[in-house]
This record gives sequence, structure tokens and C-alpha cells, in this order.
Amino acid sequence: MTTLFDYCAFPDECPGMADRPSGDVHRRVEHVERCLAEVVGDRRFRPDLVLHELEAWVFAAADEPGLLPGPESAERLKRDVAAAGGPELVNDGPATAPSKRLLDYCPTYLKTPDGPIAVEELGVARARAVCPHLDAWLRTFEE
Repeated sequence: MTTLFDYCAFPDECPGMADRPSGDVHRRVEHVERCLAEVVGDRRFRPDLVLHELEAWVFAAADEPGLLPGPESAERLKRDVAAAGGPELVNDGPATAPSKRLLDYCPTYLKTPDGPIAVEELGVARARAVCPHLDAWLRTFEE
């Protein structure tokens, strides 16, 4: 069993949100995931909160040809990834979350059809290589 929720705007009343450690976002999200697992209380449950949104994986796919209209959109995504230190670290502010940036760079982007296509084009191996939180979650299924 698992979850797949965006960490960005995850409800404050959920387990672990009120007492998240400060600092590193990986530590913060892992804390919430541990708290969720403790509340469920089943060793088979492996929660995942996507850092920061599913669109982080779209940012990881910025090199995929034809993903976005025009090369300037892909270049903007790549610049954001480089500035943040990785696709999972692209800012999660209300106005600058990955989904908001995608809509700004590509107004025709639609989360439901375009997101999965981008992730499929990227492939699991390449996504894992650039998204350490995703990789850590997937490794729990290999143990």
C-alpha cells in the first residue's frame, strides 16, 4: 500500500505536519511520511509525498523533445532545475510551485494528460537518477 500526494499544500492537520523539522526539505517530507506510516501502523504501508508536486517529474523531463512547445520553455525548466539543485527542489511557493511555473511557461499545459506523458517519456530509470526522493520511495519496494 502506498500514497502518492503532492507535498506542496499538503494539509496542515495531517500527521507530522505540525512538528516538521526546520531546514532540509528532504528531512521535512520524510518526517511527515514516517508519521503517516506510524498512524496507519502497517509495515506494508509506504507513504510517498512527491517533492514538491508531480510536476517536479515534468521538470526532470525538460530534455524530452516535443514535451513543451518551443525550445524556450524547456530551457526555462532546465534553468529552474539547475537553480534549485534538482527537479524535486524547485520552489513550492504558492506563486512559484512547479505547476504554476509550467502554466506560466506553457499556458496549454494540462496536468492530467501532459504530466503522465512527460513522466513516461522520461522513464523510471532517468527519473530515479535525478529525483532522489522518488528513488528512495521506489527502493522500499525492492527490499
